[in-house]
Amino acid sequence: MTTVSPYFDDLRCQPEVIHPPQNEDCMDIGEHMNEPAQHTAKPNVTVSSSVRELLECPVCLNAMYPPIHQCSNGHTLCSGCKPRVHNRCPTCRHELGNIRCLALEKVAASLELPCKYQNFGCIGIIPYYSKLKHESQCSFRPYNCPYAGSDCTVIGDIPYIVAHLKDDHKVDMHMGSTFNHRYVKSKPHEVENATWMLTVFSCFGQYFCLHFEAFQLGMAPVYIAFLRFMGDDETAKNFSYSLEVGGNGRKLIWQGVPRSIRDSYRKVRDSFDGLIIQRNMALFFSGGDRKELKLRVTGRIWKEQ
Repeated sequence: MTTVSPYFDDLRCQPEVIHPPQNEDCMDIGEHMNEPAQHTAKPNVTVSSSVRELLECPVCLNAMYPPIHQCSNGHTLCSGCKPRVHNRCPTCRHELGNIRCLALEKVAASLELPCKYQNFGCIGIIPYYSKLKHESQCSFRPYNCPYAGSDCTVIGDIPYIVAHLKDDHKVDMHMGSTFNHRYVKSKPHEVENATWMLTVFSCFGQYFCLHFEAFQLGMAPVYIAFLRFMGDDETAKNFSYSLEVGGNGRKLIWQGVPRSIRDSYRKVRDSFDGLIIQRNMALFFSGGDRKELKLRVTGRIWKEQ
């Protein structure tokens, strides 16, 4: 079977742009090097400076929650920072004692603030004391770029992340719920940690990304392939996927539920939540003289009823 996508023979080579296959059943996936992030989307949180300054701890600069402490001169700080300053006011150096700033706590209790993810679509107005919990669970909170092998700091909603992956990282874009990829590496014994180009799948009105990389599992070099869902955890549970690799009359099959990209790819990899192939077995599947990795991975994504 022929392929039209080039692959990379060495991590030190400058990666080429890999185009998605055109009417082919199988595509080659090349390794990539770390690439710098190009653009960063940041939420524009609308909170008045006076409110922010009033409730901002002068030590940790975080929002203060009860108990809020104050010195005899009226300077405040949060309870978490009080032991850090050895009971001395960080502003005037007076002894803090155990004075509560009840007035500021009452002011805080009366406040209702917009969610900091309002620019991503959240229209909620949240009581001050519930704001942190809400924002930690807000369905509109942005997603981190799922691209592996670089310290990309881009965040955004799913359409923005998909466009970023396509335009900035030049990932493979694939339409459909089935795939047949071939991962290739010359001199695989010289590589202990390698990451191949990410593939993004569009199917069932959602996006998924397929990871494949080599890493050390204890003292053993292994390869792992796994799928992540580009969306929240609850929606991810509506889907399942399978991965299959084999050769020379042998076969390994993995079936699982894709993890949300809320979990980093390292977290998924380090939990071994995917198809794990020992290097010797991978080279056996590759055939030939075992000096070159030519691993064919097929898979399918489906929606649970």
